[in-house]
Amino acid sequence: MPYQDLREFLAFLESKGDLRRVSAPVNPELELTEIAYRTLRADGPALLFENVVGHDMPVAVNLFCAERRMNWALEVDDADDLAARLESMIDLALGGPPQGMMNKLRALGRLAHVGAYQPRSVRNAPCQERVITGEDVDLYALPVIKCWPEDAGPYITLPLVITKDPETGTQNYGIYRMQVFDRNTTGMHWQTHKVGARHYRASSERPNPLPMEVAVALGGDPASIWTGSAPLPPEVDEMTLAGFIRDAGVELTPAVSVDLMVPAHAEIVLEGYVTPGEERVEGPFGDHTGYYSLAEPYPVFHVTTITRRHNPIYPTTFVGRPPTEDYWMGKVTERVFLPLIRLILPEVVDVNMPAEGIFHNLVLVSMKKEYPGHARKVMYGLWGLGLLSLTKVIVVVDDFVDVQNPSEVAWRVANNVNPGTDLVIVDGPIDDLDVASPTPRFGSKVGIDATRKGPQEGYHREWPPDIEMSEEIRQRVTQRWEELGLDDIIPPANLR
Repeated sequence: MPYQDLREFLAFLESKGDLRRVSAPVNPELELTEIAYRTLRADGPALLFENVVGHDMPVAVNLFCAERRMNWALEVDDADDLAARLESMIDLALGGPPQGMMNKLRALGRLAHVGAYQPRSVRNAPCQERVITGEDVDLYALPVIKCWPEDAGPYITLPLVITKDPETGTQNYGIYRMQVFDRNTTGMHWQTHKVGARHYRASSERPNPLPMEVAVALGGDPASIWTGSAPLPPEVDEMTLAGFIRDAGVELTPAVSVDLMVPAHAEIVLEGYVTPGEERVEGPFGDHTGYYSLAEPYPVFHVTTITRRHNPIYPTTFVGRPPTEDYWMGKVTERVFLPLIRLILPEVVDVNMPAEGIFHNLVLVSMKKEYPGHARKVMYGLWGLGLLSLTKVIVVVDDFVDVQNPSEVAWRVANNVNPGTDLVIVDGPIDDLDVASPTPRFGSKVGIDATRKGPQEGYHREWPPDIEMSEEIRQRVTQRWEELGLDDIIPPANLR
């Protein structure tokens, strides 16, 4: 059964011994981050701070910052299992009519089941057990943390920001940081290339633009929280993906004061508006690049209503020098979206976005190379796919290279690349948070072709084979390992 809300997930973690309750008083300004950061680096449990100084609301952190917790959150043994499910659905949708009576019956059952993934509307939602409006709205009542010393203030860091396309009415759910300015306003740091910013621009460009309604959900079931970080196309509803992951539709409820649907089982919901053209300097903020993102103007979110449970739990996260929690959330994105990449680029074998590359700085790709220039076709293809367009460095290697092993990739790059012929440098959009480009949001990027080359690519020497022992000798030594008296060094079961 899928988790209905954050509480059920926390209870599950506690049953696994992977949640620690902290009853000692903890300051939400810097101290909470330092405790959580040390625990993360020690591969420790999720934390529930029950005594946050100045607040009566517990704070949950480090919810997803381990592979095991991310798998538990999405109720899978491995993220590749989820990718396989998605690939199966794609094959069913694009593979033509199934052949044979049994296959037709199976396909019918699977297609009918898709309806179960759609969000369901409910009333009397837990997230609206208490409604706060007018002068009683006070963001300082929430235990919002200040993450790093040079941060401009406290930041809401794990919000599910809900907006609506003014043309189509499709809702979007995105995780965008929100600096708390005062009792009822925050910054809205939706970056240029994110869907929330697209909705804002579309609203601003309408004749006589009106304030754009926004809702922000804090908490909910873990799959719904994660989908806010997924780089879905603008027309795809994140809650449908959450329903696919959960194998059950997410329950939504109409917001109290804005025309938006919000997760019924959220802990807290902020409702309000953003006025086109109204901006305020936001930042600096200790970001997932490992550097502070600098102060820049961003839209202002006016909070007019807060709804909440009677005894809410405040979920939060922090980012910084990788890896932090967003790495494990992003790793699932990498695995789940691989089938979609293969749909466009079937020659792609695997993809790795290492923590050090913070997702938009470095992508490692293995591919089945079939013709001269094929690696460049893959580079250009990736730069044309959604938010992969922001990737600063793409490294392409042959299909037999394990891109999940950065050491092997580095070895192949160092050996296989001739800088004069194997680098592709182009200009294009870059991430808002890029620190290296002299101009914001636009700069250069590089593709590195580390595949084996042939004569048609200007390589007229014989490409050398890898050094490997013969299989006959490997098996012979394995059989003699105990006889050699070396089994105390490497147990026979560990021989490879």
